[in-house]
Amino acid sequence: MRLDKFLKVSRLIKRRTVAKDVSDQGRVWINGREAKASSTVKVGDELTVQYGQKVVTVRVERLVETTKKDEAATMYTLVKEETRQREDKLEW
Repeated sequence: MRLDKFLKVSRLIKRRTVAKDVSDQGRVWINGREAKASSTVKVGDELTVQYGQKVVTVRVERLVETTKKDEAATMYTLVKEETRQREDKLEW
């Protein structure tokens, strides 16, 4: 599944166009590597997303084309959530 679609369907990001923009700005990583919107997400991958000063890391648990809002959170497991002091781009 494409990264931008996963972010939207899992509701980590509300809109697919926003997910695409965030990915293309270099604020999403898959398994520690910078990812573009067209990158492929697989079960077991670890995604890190930078939202302004907040950085969220999740593990992909399942992939579905569509899901209900109540079931969206079952697509991933929260690994780590942290707040950065400044809005600098993460460096790996």
